Amino acid sequence: MRVACLSYVWLASILGLGFRGGVAPAIASLAPCMGQSDLSVTVLGGVVHGIVNETEDPCVRQFLGIPFAQPPVGDLRFAPPQPAEPFGELDAKKLPPSCIQYLSTSPPSIYTQYLNEFNVQGLNTTSPDISEDCLTLSIWAPPTTTDDSLPVIVFVYGGAFSTGGQDVPVQIPTDWVQRTKSHIVVTFNYRLNIFGFPNALGIPLDEQNVGLLDQRLAVEWVQDNIEAFGGDPTRITLWGQSAGAVSAGYFQYAYPMDPIVNAVIMDSGSELTPVAQNLDFAHFGFTRIAGQLGCGNLSAAEELACMRSDSVTAEAINKAVQTTNEAAGTDITKYVFFTPVVNNRTVFPDYTAKSLAGEVANVPTILGSNAQDGLAFVILSTAVNQTEVFEATLDLFFCPAFKAATNRLLASVPVFRYEYFGNFTDVSPLPFLGAYHGAELPLIFGTYDIFPETSTQSPPPDKKLEVATSRTIQNDWVAIAANGADGLEARGWPLYSSVEEGLIRTYGVAAPVESTGDEWGSGGAGSIGGVPAGVADARRIEALCPAIWQPAEVSE
Repeated sequence: MRVACLSYVWLASILGLGFRGGVAPAIASLAPCMGQSDLSVTVLGGVVHGIVNETEDPCVRQFLGIPFAQPPVGDLRFAPPQPAEPFGELDAKKLPPSCIQYLSTSPPSIYTQYLNEFNVQGLNTTSPDISEDCLTLSIWAPPTTTDDSLPVIVFVYGGAFSTGGQDVPVQIPTDWVQRTKSHIVVTFNYRLNIFGFPNALGIPLDEQNVGLLDQRLAVEWVQDNIEAFGGDPTRITLWGQSAGAVSAGYFQYAYPMDPIVNAVIMDSGSELTPVAQNLDFAHFGFTRIAGQLGCGNLSAAEELACMRSDSVTAEAINKAVQTTNEAAGTDITKYVFFTPVVNNRTVFPDYTAKSLAGEVANVPTILGSNAQDGLAFVILSTAVNQTEVFEATLDLFFCPAFKAATNRLLASVPVFRYEYFGNFTDVSPLPFLGAYHGAELPLIFGTYDIFPETSTQSPPPDKKLEVATSRTIQNDWVAIAANGADGLEARGWPLYSSVEEGLIRTYGVAAPVESTGDEWGSGGAGSIGGVPAGVADARRIEALCPAIWQPAEVSE
């Protein structure tokens, strides 16, 4: 797609727009707002003993590292997950290891150069806490009450299906739960890279994408056990960002009749994200890595058995993938990619046809993107070409989200769309970063205060607008979790009912210099420097997606 002379500022104008909380180590002393019994919970498999941070988040119970599946090691390596075995009693007081992975630093990205807060802790050093035995989940919940059970938000992390975990600084939800005391957040690990998406010839097609099957088993565990933590198993929202949003989209189509979840949120990704699916139909990547580890020149079954053997460690496999891709340099033809494959169980080839057939979970769905999502996918430079950023944002995020929305309209799925514009200089420390891919996460989780307060190259952030935007998005997410479509419409978010109307939610838009605040309606933009949330007509942007401007039809 060629779009001349377009920029982040222009994106705002074409839509008709003008121009807290840290993570502290947990301590074991008991907070005054809960009793001792609140920290010991019986679940299927045993009793888990949680922890509370009395100083920072005294009304948030944390249950960290609960196994939802058996360790995926030995014969279970590359295999579908199996339910966890009974564990008796478990001290769930420390964030668990993330699934084995590595952080690619070549070519450099904004996440390795400027934003390490988005990486698993220690992954950018020599001592990350990672393991092949990683299928665990963590729960953040307010004290239990006898009045009502709480809505639950289950988060699926992003990271291109190659990185991510529960121990990511910007994705710790303690402050969010402490602020609302009206919802529960669950995060979990799923297998990544070759371990989650091996695409091995020796694995039956319907048993591929084991990382996606991990996600399903985690959601099933939440359904079966969350009531013990004060959660409502009939009000579970699946929320994903980036690859996690792609996963949430896959999930919505994979389980149309039994989704378990009652709402879906997709930040900057969908089942139509073009870079997500694996096109290695010859299974070349797995065989290449196997050959480097002494498992070459074997039949498909023998190759798989060799790669599961004790003589081939997870660390050796991870290192082989890393060194292979680092040696490839900029020659993408020499890379090995391990991402989801089409298998007609978890990933499908034609989502328009699935929608027309009604084969999609009919639950309220939020689809959104960030104004500079594409920045992470162009050559990194402080003199970044904003036209390229805009085109990448359209091609990889905005237009696929538009198509995903129109597909769902074919099946009468309630759809809500948004665009995030927040450009706060603690979260975006360099002027060119803007509303980059993932920039909304610190505001939703309430972790923006873990970033430096000021930057030598940027002015201090507009804290009033940042806090207001954060709380608005947080409240919107809780609203859909608690009350579905009604919850969002009650907050002024219009249903995206047709492409002819094109109404979407906007977040974090800075006010024009000359603004008095009156044109933004109640609350006034002038008092806080912008509008935390508004409504805009997206049709002029959608018109730049010509292949999907009309409602979707079945492809020939």
